[in-house]
Amino acid sequence: MAHLQQLAELVGGRVVGDPEVEIRRLASFDEAGEGDITFVTKASYARRLNELRASAVILQQEAPVTCNQLVCANPYLAFARILTFFEVRKPVCEGIAADAFVHPGATIGADVTIRSGCHVGAGVTVGRGTVLDANVVLYPNVEVGEDCHLQAGVVVREKCRLGNRVIVQPNAVIGSDGFGFAPDGERYEKIPQVGIVVIEDDVEIGACSCIDRAALGETRIGQGCKLDNLVQIGHNVQVGPHTVMAGQTGIAGSTLIGRHCTFGGQSGSAGHLRIGDNVTVAGKGAIGTDTEGNQVLSGAPAMPHKDWLKASLAFPKLPEMRRELNRLRRELDALKSAMKDCGE
Repeated sequence: MAHLQQLAELVGGRVVGDPEVEIRRLASFDEAGEGDITFVTKASYARRLNELRASAVILQQEAPVTCNQLVCANPYLAFARILTFFEVRKPVCEGIAADAFVHPGATIGADVTIRSGCHVGAGVTVGRGTVLDANVVLYPNVEVGEDCHLQAGVVVREKCRLGNRVIVQPNAVIGSDGFGFAPDGERYEKIPQVGIVVIEDDVEIGACSCIDRAALGETRIGQGCKLDNLVQIGHNVQVGPHTVMAGQTGIAGSTLIGRHCTFGGQSGSAGHLRIGDNVTVAGKGAIGTDTEGNQVLSGAPAMPHKDWLKASLAFPKLPEMRRELNRLRRELDALKSAMKDCGE
C-alpha cells in the first residue's frame, strides 16, 4: 500500500486532489474500485471519468472532474512503474534444487536459484541473483550475468553470453545452429556453426523465440532490446540497442539492424542487409534492400508508409482498372486499324 503522493514521486508526476489517499493496487478502468488507481490514455475512457469508482486515476493532463488525479507526462510509463512497485518483488533465493545437475566446474554466484530439472554444464558462469526455472539447460562454457531470469525450458547453447538483467521467457533457444548449408549438386552439406550469441544487458526474449549462433564470430542482440514470442533471428545478425520486435518477426542471416528500430508482427528482413536507426516496419512488412534510417515502412516489398497507403487504396480497384485497360486497348487497336484502312 502507498499514498498517492508516494506514487507521484515514483513517476515524477503531481497530485490533483488528496495526496494522502491510500492506494493498494493498480486496476483496469472498469474493474477499479476504492483503494485502486487506474490510468487513462484513450479519449474514450477520458470521456467516462465521471463514472470512475477508483480512488485515483493517472492522466496526462489535469481533467475538470472531482476524482483524485496523478498527472504526468507519460501515463503508460507511469502505469508500468506503479505496477512494478505493487506487483514485482525481488525473488527470494532458493538455492540449488536437489534434482538439478550443476557441473563441479561451473561457477555459481551468490543468491542464485536453480530449480528442479536444470542442467548446468562444465565451465558455466551464473551471476549473482539469477534465477533458473525448471528444466533450463546451460551448455558448457555459457556465461549468464547478474539478476537474470531464465524461465522454464530455456536452452542456451555452448559459449553463448548473456548480460545482466536478461529475461528469457519459456522454451526460447539461444545459440541454436544457424541455417547454413553448402549446395553439392542435389544435396546440401552442413556448414558448422562455430560462432556464438551475445545478449547484452536488459534484453527480454519472448517464449519460443530462437536466436541462431553465428557461423563465425557472433550474433548480437543489443542492450535493452525486447523480442516478442516466436521471433527468429538468423546467424550473424546484429540488432542495435533498444530495438523491439513483435511476434513472428523473422530476420535472415547477416543483417545489421540499427538502434531503436520497431518491427511489427510477422514482419521481416532478407539477409545481408543494412537497416538504419529509427526504422519502423509495419506488421507483415518485408524489407528486401538496404534501408536508410528514420523512416516508417509498410508492405511487401516494404515502401514508405505514405506511398503504401496510396497504393493500398488502389488495390481493390485493380480488377476494374484491368478491365478498363483492356477495353481501352481494344478501342486503340480498332482506331489504329481504321486509320490504316483510311490511309490505304
